[in-house]
Amino acid sequence: MGLFGTDGVRGVANRDLTAELALDLSVAAAHVLADSGEFAGHRPRAIVGRDTRASGEFLEAAVVAGLASAGIDVTLVGALPTPAVAYLVATLQADLGVMLSASHNPMPDNGIKFFARGGVKLDDALEIAIENRMREPWERPVGGDVGRVVSDVSAADLFVSHLLSTLDSETPLSGLKVVVDCANGSASVVGPEALRRAGAEVIAIHAAPNGLNINEGCGSTHLDDLRAAVVEHGADAGIAFDGDADRCLAIDALGNDVDGDHILGILAISMAASGTLVHDTVVSTVMANLGFNQAMDAAGIAVISTAVGDRYVLESMRENGFVLGGEQSGHVVMSEFGTTGDGILTALHLLARVCTSGKTLAELAGVVTKLPQVLINVRGVDRNALDSNLRVSAERELLESALRGSGRILLRPSGTEPVIRVMVEADSQDWAQEVAEQLARVITTELALD
Repeated sequence: MGLFGTDGVRGVANRDLTAELALDLSVAAAHVLADSGEFAGHRPRAIVGRDTRASGEFLEAAVVAGLASAGIDVTLVGALPTPAVAYLVATLQADLGVMLSASHNPMPDNGIKFFARGGVKLDDALEIAIENRMREPWERPVGGDVGRVVSDVSAADLFVSHLLSTLDSETPLSGLKVVVDCANGSASVVGPEALRRAGAEVIAIHAAPNGLNINEGCGSTHLDDLRAAVVEHGADAGIAFDGDADRCLAIDALGNDVDGDHILGILAISMAASGTLVHDTVVSTVMANLGFNQAMDAAGIAVISTAVGDRYVLESMRENGFVLGGEQSGHVVMSEFGTTGDGILTALHLLARVCTSGKTLAELAGVVTKLPQVLINVRGVDRNALDSNLRVSAERELLESALRGSGRILLRPSGTEPVIRVMVEADSQDWAQEVAEQLARVITTELALD
């Protein structure tokens, strides 16, 4: 069926992602985990959270109905960040976590993401098993064997306390003025609260969710309001979360963007200096700017590049014991403190580095000099023929030779659409644009669908 993508099941709520589908997925997940032995010897328990989308309310009800009808006790934690749900699953020793969110997607979308024991994402095999067992006949528990449902009003404070416990002092952000764009999402309460308790003066914007305004012209995908607010208030920095607060981008005091490559570079160098960067290695993706790799090389830090998607970053980190990884989009994983990308955790450690270094955010971010980057989506082409087309391969080799090591070319077929993404980095914007357009023309000609 192919329901699961790289980050759970997503779609337009009540059209693609219906209450019926949410219920069926939850029942199937309960059966798969029960058969794997996860629930052996005890009464199973799940943590269920959501972001602030209106559709999260009916989807939450459907998920709860599915889990409880399958005999799982459910603890509702309300609107909280995705990493909070992962943390609570691990800390409260729950057997399953469910987060209802479509992250940075627009409001009509929603999604379902499952976490296994320990707050880790389900592996591919479990997701396939869940899909295969959708709507199977089953014997329903009755009487006292059905699941019970409770709400935990202390969950938010527990999560904030955890975030603050990862810092080296009680008020490490003392003296900083920070503007925080909460994307009218899950971070609207806990994001500003965590930064204030860490000692910062906080000005919160887009922190009034009404169910309809999540990610609407705000948050990590729309930085203009944050940029203007940082300059207006004379703030030291701006922090932007997305709808479920699993990513973080920043703005320096001058209004310049500080993206995931900059943030990952700042944290990697800081951790290497303190001896906490395992194997002096950071994990990133193939979409990281070449300037990031060059900066890490200059700092004596190795870079492991994975496919695009935080799940691939996480897999590499778990397999090799690395403690820091992330993406240009702002997903940053600090595995000493969490099992998934955590925007608020990232913001706290980034701003703490500003304070301890005595440097401005702009000065710290300057360690990564970004090469001009151009991305073109070539549509209406056969993405499956990319690797086998000799003309495209020859043109790519010719253009890579012309870049003479001062840039790079990345071609990525979309996983779901007839689209090939052409990304070019070069030492000038014009040169990157010219190379990208030339390669896009060849791809359009050679791989056009009939």
